[in-house]
Amino acid sequence: MEHFQIAIDGPSGSGKSTLARSVAQKLGILYLDTGAMYRACGLYAVDNNVSTKDESAISELMDSIDIEIVFVNGAQKVFLNKADVTDRIRLPGISQAASDVSRFRIVRERMVDMQRQIAGEKNVVLDGRDIGSYVLPNADFKFFLTADIRERAKRRLEEMLSKGVHDMTIEEVMADLEYRDEQDSNRAFAPLKKTSDAIEIDTTANTPQETLLALLGCLPKSILENAHDKDIL
Repeated sequence: MEHFQIAIDGPSGSGKSTLARSVAQKLGILYLDTGAMYRACGLYAVDNNVSTKDESAISELMDSIDIEIVFVNGAQKVFLNKADVTDRIRLPGISQAASDVSRFRIVRERMVDMQRQIAGEKNVVLDGRDIGSYVLPNADFKFFLTADIRERAKRRLEEMLSKGVHDMTIEEVMADLEYRDEQDSNRAFAPLKKTSDAIEIDTTANTPQETLLALLGCLPKSILENAHDKDIL
């Protein structure tokens, strides 16, 4: 195949981004963090004191937003109207803001156009909530990750602590995840869902390496033989 696309979907904290980064590194392909793009939209609303639940106001805001995805030494940087917001989009509260604005059709259409353009030009792995169902419905390989919500909250809290955020409890993180699950699964446009052709991987008891091996084991030998890291063969 000339170009191939790997779609990884699942709820927040299921390990999508960690897995996607690892897959990209092992195969030597591009990783596009779609969630970061929605977080940038949420951050833009917060910075401009616009309610993330006001569809009309968010629609107007989309006319002046410029998001750039830049890859520096394999790492993705997110620029919002020329400013590097890679770290700011991970701050507490932005996750919920991202979930709020991503419900709106105009936001998703704007981001999806950008994602499809990138995916049409290179071998890529994308992770999100509607990659296999909406963004790349014809993706060559589709996966859907699941995990127990307490385990997901534990992972998210550890990630926050590693970045110096110490003011949230696991109960608060769980509440945030439950909010996102509800929002993402029940939004009218492009909701979170597992497609019939996606391979499900439960990551609850897995190490990141075990989840990676489970995914790689589902790929054809032709792709693994051309991988950047030959140790996966």
